[in-house]
Amino acid sequence: MIIERHSLAKELPEFKEKIHELKMNDRHFARLLDDYHNLDHEVIRIEEGVENTSDEYLESLKKQRLHLKTNFILSYKVHHKSFHNIRSSLLLLYKS
Repeated sequence: MIIERHSLAKELPEFKEKIHELKMNDRHFARLLDDYHNLDHEVIRIEEGVENTSDEYLESLKKQRLHLKTNFILSYKVHHKSFHNIRSSLLLLYKS
């Protein structure tokens, strides 16, 4: 089974530059990004079989990862009023 990484830059390529900018200039966003990266890494380790857990725990991690993605989008919307694609981005995230 191929394990797919879910980096924000990959999940939201249209915001790659903004993700980098916010990471460098916004402590709150940088913390969210670190939390997201750590969760994604843990999910990948479980899916690869490096760590053993229950299916319920894995699902809870995936929900937390989705929650952090949503927080990013909402933070971005607050910082940048011209965020036109929030609805479509949220729909795409909920499908993943």
